[in-house]
Amino acid sequence: MANYITIDGGTTNTRVSLVCDMKILDVQKYAVGAKVGSENKILKNTVKDAVNQILSDNNLKESDITRILASGMITSEGGLCNLEHLVVPCGINELSSSMYETAIDEISSIPFVFVRGVKMCGETLEDTDMMRGEETELIGLDESLRSDCLYVMPGSHSKLVFTDSKGRISHFSTELTGELISAVADGTILNNSIDLKNSKPDFRALCNGYEYCKNHGMNSALFKVRILDKLLGKSSEEVFGFFLGAILAPEVENIINSNAKKVIICGKEELKTPTAMLVRNYCDKEVREVCADVALNAATIGIVRIFENKK
Repeated sequence: MANYITIDGGTTNTRVSLVCDMKILDVQKYAVGAKVGSENKILKNTVKDAVNQILSDNNLKESDITRILASGMITSEGGLCNLEHLVVPCGINELSSSMYETAIDEISSIPFVFVRGVKMCGETLEDTDMMRGEETELIGLDESLRSDCLYVMPGSHSKLVFTDSKGRISHFSTELTGELISAVADGTILNNSIDLKNSKPDFRALCNGYEYCKNHGMNSALFKVRILDKLLGKSSEEVFGFFLGAILAPEVENIINSNAKKVIICGKEELKTPTAMLVRNYCDKEVREVCADVALNAATIGIVRIFENKK
């Protein structure tokens, strides 16, 4: 029976978990990430505290833990171990064989193993991109990635990930969707019109926002959000639906115009559900939504699968 401590390290948050036989027994969450500085003493101390907390809470010793497994922005220059990306095509075998094991004695005597991010280095800007963490989440969603499929991963930095006939990551693109939503809602004149806590955007308004953005551009569409609120007196659900449809329009267009016939959408419900609604409404692709629990734990399960694939 193998016990692992896993680290899902983001730019602003870090999630540390205890996993035994693919069961998540404990989770510690911290609002600290890889962007706090290149030296990153804060992150190092946070991970040390998290590991000690998990050991203490579960009556375990360091010798009871097989490895500390880490992925995400924790492998960037602002993390704990700056590693080069792998180059596509890349699947579980490539991720597994390139894991980097090292000791970080100032944190723990338990060996650390890091999963590398993935990048594209094409001849055009369209074919050049990078990810850290999403590759691990994908393996947590599907142990064997589906061939010739499009995985949609909505979030702060949404990813559209395409797989090849061998079930490897072959191409992907990044959208600033989540950060754009927050920036516009909090930092513009629309801040009094948009309620980000609204979990039920009006479907008709969602489609209207999508279509208006397609026909008139996002800049114009976003100001119409204020018009809907202040001059036309639309409900908060309608205003938010139009806003969300406009923001999601470029991403949804990329999904619809792709060659993929199968689309798997994961991520947080507030972005996953409206994205799936729009894709289903405007094309006939096969769409599957990943349940919330699987998506939430995908990075934790994925990194264990990648490590155990080496055996």
